[in-house]
Formats: sequence, structure tokens, C-alpha cells
Amino acid sequence: MAADGAVISIEPGTYTETIRVTGRRLTISAAKEPGSVTIDASGAHGPAVAASRAEVTLEGLVLKAADYPAVTASDTRLTITKCEAGAGYAAGVSVTDGGQVTATEVRVTAGQYGFVIEDSGGVLDKCEVRGIADDGIIVRLGANPTIRNTTIAGCGYRGIYVYQAGRPTIERCDISGTGDAGISVAHQSSPTITDSWVHDTSGVGIAFGRGCGGLVEGTRVEGTASPGIDVEDGATPTIRVADDTAGSLKVGVTATEGLAQQDTEKVDRLLTELDTMIGLASVKGEVRALIDEIQVNEWRRSAGLAVGGASHHLVFTGAPGTGKTTVARIYGQLLKALGVLPGGEFKEVSRRDLVGQYIGHTAEKTTSVFEQALGGVLFIDEAYTLSRSAGTSADFGQEAIDTLVKLMEDHRDQVAVIVAGYTNDMANFLDANAGLASRFAKTLEFENYSPDELVLIVRRIARNDDYLLGAGLDEALREWFSQIERDQNFGNAREARKLLEGMRKVQSGRLRALGRMPSRDDLRTLVLDDLLGATR
Repeated sequence: MAADGAVISIEPGTYTETIRVTGRRLTISAAKEPGSVTIDASGAHGPAVAASRAEVTLEGLVLKAADYPAVTASDTRLTITKCEAGAGYAAGVSVTDGGQVTATEVRVTAGQYGFVIEDSGGVLDKCEVRGIADDGIIVRLGANPTIRNTTIAGCGYRGIYVYQAGRPTIERCDISGTGDAGISVAHQSSPTITDSWVHDTSGVGIAFGRGCGGLVEGTRVEGTASPGIDVEDGATPTIRVADDTAGSLKVGVTATEGLAQQDTEKVDRLLTELDTMIGLASVKGEVRALIDEIQVNEWRRSAGLAVGGASHHLVFTGAPGTGKTTVARIYGQLLKALGVLPGGEFKEVSRRDLVGQYIGHTAEKTTSVFEQALGGVLFIDEAYTLSRSAGTSADFGQEAIDTLVKLMEDHRDQVAVIVAGYTNDMANFLDANAGLASRFAKTLEFENYSPDELVLIVRRIARNDDYLLGAGLDEALREWFSQIERDQNFGNAREARKLLEGMRKVQSGRLRALGRMPSRDDLRTLVLDDLLGATR
């Protein structure tokens, strides 16, 4: 009966039932202090909470089940905070089928497994898994969660088991008291394990199987079976061990001293992500050429060959809504994966973040912003506004440009600066300082999307929002985009989203006028009349 977005607040007590949420957005929380509400499905032949194609938040609950997971989330965005979960012969929390989990201060105290994350992502932060019969946390089928500040102790088998191309990030975790390995990696998996402590395990501390990669850095391994970190022949993890790590490393560990490390798997994944973007053929080609050159230069450096200085600064030109920000983010992550930039973080700014209000203030603001971006990408949107007068006698945009020119040269190996804006305006911007244009390695032109590409964009946005385009709508959209003017002010993907939002509003009015409850297909399907109404 609750409307989407509702908060269901439960009075203290024990409720012997199972809650199923399908296609809904709800918050279910304890009305009083955390732990005062127990949902016990032990006798109900199901999970305490089962969510499918939903967005569910659970707060302050104790969740129990028997031969089913206490919580299951399939194709669901699950947020679970200050909860306790336990099961019999099943997992405490199971997230599958492209779901996203955000678990904070969650304790799993009983079950065959603690957390199972399959083909899904998200964050586990400040969680605790204890007394589990088998594996504390399972990450599989390409799942890529971040597990941090989490304690895994007293598990009957492994602390964390990563397999079937799992790619978790394990940060600042404490793993101990396991019946076998603290962390076991198998089947083409590639975890990142940093600043953690693996200790007092019956098996080895960390085990990498054949064909696996990944990174172990700043992690203590002590009180485990020997060797502390076991790397099978054919495994290629990069291992930077902490000074007090116990046990010797097995042959096959990659040496890392003094050399930048490249995560080739992540590079391939990011390039695939770039390829899935609609259109932008020339931009994709330019980015690939840049990455190829950077990768070869790093190989040359590793081989002791001469490598010339290279700038990673770029100019992005074109109309709005053509994916400039998205490409800039991917570029920064590529530089990190190639070992060129240590952080890969993305900081987006505009004129107001750089320009001050009095003499000397601008240089201070610009330098502060620049320093915050060191190690990653500084993305300056509508950068041409810095070279335009604001109409006052004292405009400090030029001071920001001059400060940037010096900082970009002084720190060219520590940051990638990307400036973006309209094509003609960016040409004027580059003329604002004699040395500005030379600081950038390349200019990438983002062209307007074609009508066919805009139809694909509408279709993709609609699918992500759980809508379908009805019969004949593709052709009508193509005709609409063909007849509207697409100059430098055309919004491209933003225009496509704006049109889709207009169609949804028209659909809402049409469905309310039916005089009956619309079917599921009615709710999902946009029709030609919706487009006609949105474009009048």
C-alpha cells in the first residue's frame, strides 16, 4: 500500500514473516534504536527481505532466515545500515544480477556465507562478518565492490573468496581466524588489496591461482601458513609488501621497485567503456592513439630506454551534451591504470572556482584548486569564460589563465588539465596567453550527434529508466531530430533527455485520463502521441 519513496517505520518487536519488494522504492527502518526490530523468516520458508528490480533501504533491523539468505537483492539498489543479519545454511546478505549495495555498519553473525556479491558492485564499509560456517565474503562473476574498514574473523573456510573474474577493492580490512586462506583469488580474478591486515589464519594469508592478477600493497600478512602470499605459476599479481610481512613470496611475483605499474585489464575495460558510448568515432580514435603512445612510453621507460617529456593536457571543443565530461573521466582513469597518474581523481571546476574578487585572490584560488587536482584530472568547463571580460574595470580571468600556464608546466607529470567549451570560443581562449596553446598535447573535436545517434541515446536513456519506445516511435524521433537546427548551441544528449522527460509528462496525463488502472505495459511504453504532445 505504501507509495514509492515511502519510509516504513516499524515499532520494536519480533515479526515472523518475510518481506518481498518488487519494482518499488522504499525505506524500511526501526522506529526506535537499531536492533529493536527483528524480522525473523526462519519458519517462513524465505528470506527476511527479498528485493527484485527495486530500490530498498534497510535501517536498524535484525534480519534472520533459515535455509534462505537473510537478505536477497536481485537487480536492486540496496542500502543497508546498522543492521544485523544471520541465516542457517545460506548467506547473510546476497546481492546479484547487476545490483548495487551500500552496506554500512552491518554485522553478519551466522550463516553458511556472510556476504555474497555476484555480478554486482557497491561498497561495504565498517562491516563485520564473524562465526560464518564457510566463506566470510564471496565476490564472483565480475563483481567489483569496494570492501573497506571491515572485519572478517572466525570463518570456517576462507575470509574472502574472489573467483570468476571478480574485481573487488579491499581496503583497510582485518581478516583473521579463518579455517583456510585469508583471501583466496581464482578463475581470472583481479582484486586490489591495500593497507589491510591478514593474520592468524590456518591457510596461507593470500593465495593467487593461475591466470589471476591484481595488486597487493601496504598489507601485513603474519601468523599464517607459509608462504604468507602464495602465487601459483601463471598468476601475475603486483605485490608491494609491507616491511613486516611474514613469509617469503613465491616465484612469479612482479617486481615493482621504481617502476610505474600498469593495470592492463583495467585499461581494456575502460577502453571498452569508451567504445560503448554512442557516436564520437573520431574522439575515440584520438583517445586510443594517446593511450597507445603512453603505454609504449611506459614500456620503454621500464626497459631503460629514453622517453621524451609528454604533456597529458587536452582541449575538448564542441557543442554541449556530446560526452566531454564522461570522456574526461575515463581519460583520467586510463592514466591511473597506466601508472601515469597516481590518483586518477576527477575535479570539475568553472570560472567561479578560479577567479577571485581582488588583486592576488585569483592566483591564490587557482593554485589551491590546481593543487587539489594533483595526481588526477582538472576539468575546466566553459574555459573560454576566463578570457572574456566580465564587464567590470577589474576582471581577473586573465590572471587565472596566466597562473594556470605556469602551474601546468611546473606539474605536467602530476596532473592532466582538460579545458572544454564551444569550438570558436576555445580558439580565442587559447590566444589569451602566448604559452597556453603549447601546454596542450592535442585538441579533440566533439561533433554533434546525428539523428540516428540521438534516437539511440533516447532509447538508451529510456531503457535505463525502465521505459520502452512504442511502434513507429523510432522513425518519428529520427524525423524530429532531422528537422531541428543543430548549431553549436544544440544540447545533443541533453536535448534527447529533455525530450524524453517531456514525453513522460505527456504519458502521465494520457494514462490518468484512461479511467482505469494502467497495465504494466501501459506504464512502461511511450507512444507516438507522447512525442507529438512533447514537441508541440
